[in-house]
Amino acid sequence: MTGKLFVVGTPIGNLSDFSPRAIETLESVDFIAAEDTRVTLKLLNHFEIKKPMVSYFEHNRRERGEMILERIKNGENCAIVTDAGMPAISDPGEDLVNLCLNAGIKVEAVPGPTAFATAVAVSGLPSGRFTFEGFLSVNKPSRKEHLESIVDERRTMVFYEAPHKLSATLRDFYKYLGDRRIALIKELTKIHETVERTTLKEASEKYSNETPKGEFVIVIEGSKEPEKEEITLEEAVKLAKKLVESGMAVNEASKEIAKETKHKKGDIYKALLGE
Repeated sequence: MTGKLFVVGTPIGNLSDFSPRAIETLESVDFIAAEDTRVTLKLLNHFEIKKPMVSYFEHNRRERGEMILERIKNGENCAIVTDAGMPAISDPGEDLVNLCLNAGIKVEAVPGPTAFATAVAVSGLPSGRFTFEGFLSVNKPSRKEHLESIVDERRTMVFYEAPHKLSATLRDFYKYLGDRRIALIKELTKIHETVERTTLKEASEKYSNETPKGEFVIVIEGSKEPEKEEITLEEAVKLAKKLVESGMAVNEASKEIAKETKHKKGDIYKALLGE
């Protein structure tokens, strides 16, 4: 009988956020695929879980992925975990999930804390629509392409960044996006959790002379909707005339164009009648 892959979210800082279901899952599987077995061992020891582990990370994911897949095909259940947060989100676990799905193996999620969603929730920036952008590439052409692609992005944007790269990243954001509201968030769910609500200009200046600590989530305000050019009364009347010519009543055409412009329905109506 074929086994399953369980995608298990782990705490992003506070161990109390680890769910009872996640603990039960790790206790029940045959083995655990971990990004860093040393980090995961601390988690397992804290909850007194004893399970064999295999390392699975960016540089060994191809060979280890096939090995893990074979073990699952042979009936073993595997849980994949990352050092913190949800596996397969900007993480090599994505490849293992696809390997299993393509092989017809059931993949089950055991949700846990996720840094980008938690950061958006406390950022104070619009959360109705947002886009997770992950890490900016260090490769110059790829980085430039990514930055150029988000210049007109209207949704709130979320990025991850390492402390030693923060200064250059903020400088590039300011260069391409101009001055916008941002939130710099680090140490989420930990004792020293900080949410710094500032602007790209202020942040790029501050961190050009300051070496930060801790992994950052950067939440950036989307671009503003371009202002519509004001339509003159003459242009508004021309638009209304087209509606009348297409069969709409003068009164309705005046009302329709008034909704779309700053001009009053009565002024458009009078102009249409030649008054």
